[in-house]
Amino acid sequence: MVARARGRAADQLRPVEIEAGTMRHAEGSALITAGDTQVLCAASVEVGVPRWLRGTGQGWVTAEYGMLPRSTHTRSDREARQGRQSGRSQEIQRLIGRSLRAVIDLDALGEQTITVDCDVIQADGGTRTAAITGGWVALAMAIDWLQRGGALATDPLRTQVAAISVGITGGEALLDLDYTEDSQAEADFNVVQLGTGQLVEVQGTAERAPYSRRDLDRVLSLAEAGIGELLELQRAAIGEWRSSRR
Repeated sequence: MVARARGRAADQLRPVEIEAGTMRHAEGSALITAGDTQVLCAASVEVGVPRWLRGTGQGWVTAEYGMLPRSTHTRSDREARQGRQSGRSQEIQRLIGRSLRAVIDLDALGEQTITVDCDVIQADGGTRTAAITGGWVALAMAIDWLQRGGALATDPLRTQVAAISVGITGGEALLDLDYTEDSQAEADFNVVQLGTGQLVEVQGTAERAPYSRRDLDRVLSLAEAGIGELLELQRAAIGEWRSSRR
């Protein structure tokens, strides 16, 4: 059995908290904390869509992702100072965008754009999966804002989406990797799943050793259970936020 920090079991999430409505001006916002990882998510609504969607009646949901200079052990330059985003940031924000669009009926959204900004305040593994999970809460709040303002005839939000990492170390599958575990894993995975149980994306990489189909099945079962817990936390965060407005 692999020993984990804080005595966590192989199938145990890090302590996760999702606080909805953390930003005053954003149409939707959430601060998600998973262990020592913290990501601030903010959803902004704009009238209009990208040029290639104009006149189609469809809306658009997209995401941007970034890490603050001291979110890691050493300071990194802001990407704006470098004049371009890193390939990693582009990959992650595309993943977040794909994941969030999977829960939205773009026709029902109409020609409006929702941008979900995900800024990593502190990184200790799982920043992309935390961004997706917290990003959904911010997105759901923005949809609620649109509905309360009369901008939507029907609810375009179909279901929830959340994500988690799983790694294989010493032949054992471990849920929700921190940075140390991720850096030492023989294989690591990021799994994105809808509230319906359907998969949006499975990213799996053999870092040090190839994995079997049986390993993949174990990973998906472990991820599904962990994501089930995250979906409950999302619902609780939205519920608490709605209760606070009464």
